Amino acid sequence: MQKPKVDQEKCIGCGMCASLCPKVFKIMEDGKSHVISEDCKECDCKQAVENCPVNAISLEE
Repeated sequence: MQKPKVDQEKCIGCGMCASLCPKVFKIMEDGKSHVISEDCKECDCKQAVENCPVNAISLEE
């Protein structure tokens, strides 16, 4: 199973990932996206990876 990961150095907190996969990603108080669940069954995390404007999201084994 691939696990989503957010590169905090690259993340600009645009919210695209959270809007595409709200059960997996959340924008936290620091203005950055964080993984809150690794369960990509209810959404398409690949779509979040492809739509991140700064390529801050990856899927890892």
